[in-house]
Amino acid sequence: MAISERKKLILQTIVKEYIKTAQPVSSGVLVEKYKLNISPATARNEMMELENEGYIYQPHTSAGRLPTALAYDLYVRETIGEKKKKLSDSHRRLLDAAFKKDEASFKQVAKIIAELSDSAVFWAFHKNDLYYTGISNLFSQAEFRQVNLVCDVSAVIDRLEEIIDEVFNDLPSGRQVLIGPNNPFGHFLSTVVLKYKNNNQTGVFGILGPMRMDYEKNLSLVDYLEEKL
Repeated sequence: MAISERKKLILQTIVKEYIKTAQPVSSGVLVEKYKLNISPATARNEMMELENEGYIYQPHTSAGRLPTALAYDLYVRETIGEKKKKLSDSHRRLLDAAFKKDEASFKQVAKIIAELSDSAVFWAFHKNDLYYTGISNLFSQAEFRQVNLVCDVSAVIDRLEEIIDEVFNDLPSGRQVLIGPNNPFGHFLSTVVLKYKNNNQTGVFGILGPMRMDYEKNLSLVDYLEEKL
């Protein structure tokens, strides 16, 4: 569904603010904090329309709104698109120091990426050889402090090997972002995933986090990996 440039700007700002704060975003925050050149009344009206169109929703009785999977999908496609954010020099040096062409060093790289992304990381070196790390990062996210969601995340981790077996052959080569309902690793999660071939061996690498993940940073980490492999 096409939306106006003004609505797109408001939606991008809501997504960015929520990724940073994990707090519902109000029209006042948009206008005051981000100095958008619109009145609070216009912001409220546009947010009402975005809500009707399924891009944001109101949690409980909060005055603010949260992005839906549809909003994150648009954000990734429109805001980030093909523009690649470069990995910072310090992060590149850290990963370069660990990166060698063997499985032990790949595991060390996975640990570093889990720390930098504040997410869980899995790496299927081939279909039946899975390594994962950073699970505690998932449980530390604001979204997953509720008991029922802890159980949901745990169920995904328990089934990780099974899910990868199911999707391994069907995943296209290269990197992609799987969000919410389109994410086989959990409809309440997002995954930045890379399928690659290295020394005639096909592998799958993924950063697994909440839909509120920092997509730009995580894409830059996966792009680094793709370049090295």
